[in-house]
Amino acid sequence: MADTDQLRRFLFEHSPVRGYLVRLNASWRATIEHHAYPTVVRDALGEAMAATALLAGTMKFEGRLTLQIQGAGPLHLLVTQCTESFALRGVARYRGDVPTGTLAEITGEGRVTVTIESADQDTRYQGVVPLIGQGLAEGLQEYFALSEQVPTRLWLAADGDQAAGLLLQKLPTGSSASAEDDLGARAEAEDLWERVSLLAATLTPAELLGWSDTEVLQRLFHEEDVRHFEPVPVSFRCACSRARTSSMLRALGEAETLDIIAKEGEVTVTCEFCNRAYRFDAVDVAALFSEVPLPGDRQLH
Repeated sequence: MADTDQLRRFLFEHSPVRGYLVRLNASWRATIEHHAYPTVVRDALGEAMAATALLAGTMKFEGRLTLQIQGAGPLHLLVTQCTESFALRGVARYRGDVPTGTLAEITGEGRVTVTIESADQDTRYQGVVPLIGQGLAEGLQEYFALSEQVPTRLWLAADGDQAAGLLLQKLPTGSSASAEDDLGARAEAEDLWERVSLLAATLTPAELLGWSDTEVLQRLFHEEDVRHFEPVPVSFRCACSRARTSSMLRALGEAETLDIIAKEGEVTVTCEFCNRAYRFDAVDVAALFSEVPLPGDRQLH
């Protein structure tokens, strides 16, 4: 039985090649339980969730990492986010019937944007690459090549029950006192990189979803010296709250909010990620714009 909701790091001993395996079960089902996505949209979102966790695993940051896919096609927006503690959430937006095809085709030759924001939002880094090839993996490999200058290979898979991903990276080889040693080490690292990349490319989506981490590493790299690290848990967690929703309504403005109250009797804001609804009646709205704390304003979800 496959491992559940975890990210595992591993490396090839005495070489600059490292890897990550992620699999999402309960966290993935929690992401989609309130959404009736078409299969092609659901699987694209699942692959993006797995990819986002893998990207977060390769980087050191305190805040959140956001992966956004945007285009003019039927699947016009897909957003996934991961915090430094590996709390994930994601949502997709589509219009009409979404045909079967590559991610580039169904997004209308879309682009991938990776954004890293610090917890205090003082610093922000962003990289943008076009969607190329058959899916998200190729686009993210391009992202690492252009933005990080790190050779990277990814394999992603998702269905209605789980999502999973495998990432390999070749890090720069260090300098030694002897140029000859450097050349030898680089040649060995390059040979290993080519070998393990070819081995990983034999992994099918069904195997990536069905095998445990141990099975994946043993069956692919049983002739290599691989060190396993303890996995870290991954979870679904939405950052929405009544306080955040109150701030959004204040930004919307008193006149427009009161207009909604007049027409609808209440203002209902539903979180796109977790489908939780926040309702504000006329008394709530009056308190909101008179700067009186609303009941539950400090409650976090």
